Amino acid sequence: MTKLSVNVNKVATLRNSRGGDVPNLLKVATDLQVFGAQGITVHPRPDQRHIRYADAKALPAVVTTEYNIEGNPIPAFMDLVLAIKPTQVTLVPDAEDAITSNAGWDTLTHAEFLKDVIAQFKSAGIRTSIFVDPDLKMIEGAVATGTDRIELYTEAYAEHYHKDKEAAISPYREAAILANKLGLGINAGHDLSLDNIAFFAQEIPGLLEVSIGHALMSESLYLGLETVVKRYLAQLA
Repeated sequence: MTKLSVNVNKVATLRNSRGGDVPNLLKVATDLQVFGAQGITVHPRPDQRHIRYADAKALPAVVTTEYNIEGNPIPAFMDLVLAIKPTQVTLVPDAEDAITSNAGWDTLTHAEFLKDVIAQFKSAGIRTSIFVDPDLKMIEGAVATGTDRIELYTEAYAEHYHKDKEAAISPYREAAILANKLGLGINAGHDLSLDNIAFFAQEIPGLLEVSIGHALMSESLYLGLETVVKRYLAQLA
């Protein structure tokens, strides 16, 4: 069964928009695991506009499943991850001002850099994963870096799913087949949702984990609004 890791960045974004501690990130992470989530993911960025480094350090106290920290391996990020020693680190080549991740690694151009970074994390006992597009050359390049897993960047799949789901999934299926052959574990994430995730999971052999944040939080808002409105009305009756 593919594991679900929930990215809680959006919870921190909501909290930060008003200051204070509502919603409480640690309580949400705790509840998500009670509800069945098999992992918690965070993606701290240098400006700490959502997840703060302090959040990343506090979460191990409540994460009882798997803890995945994503980010660009700049020195501050590497120091953070090596201090925390999460279950997994996912390396993402996003710019400091990126709104969200928008490309996978060029595992050929950055091979030596990735080898060095991954070696440091693995020596600390941290499972490594690198964010890649469904490009067979990039999958082959990933093997040489020494990474344990790849995370397939799924925005293109989500964008084209309703136009032609077979064409949308095809490069991901081919990438997964190659990754399995080469001994790489497979994760996936970005724009996966209740709408498109079942087909993706069915078609990707050996899919170990998906990391979902924005869609899951947005869907939770819509699916939970009726309950909350009715509770307010009951209090006002």
